[in-house]
Amino acid sequence: MADESFESVPISFADACLERMAGQIPNSAVMTLDSDFKIYRKYRNEAIVVILP
Repeated sequence: MADESFESVPISFADACLERMAGQIPNSAVMTLDSDFKIYRKYRNEAIVVILP
């Protein structure tokens, strides 16, 4: 999974909603079991803070 780029990972509607909310709420974090959030970005270049168990 280390070689995957943002463009090669399909995003579900639910993930897209969380990505959008993370971009709208400053200093937010997403708690999830979905490791794709390590790849998703807000504003195309800023990593989303992810809390994974």
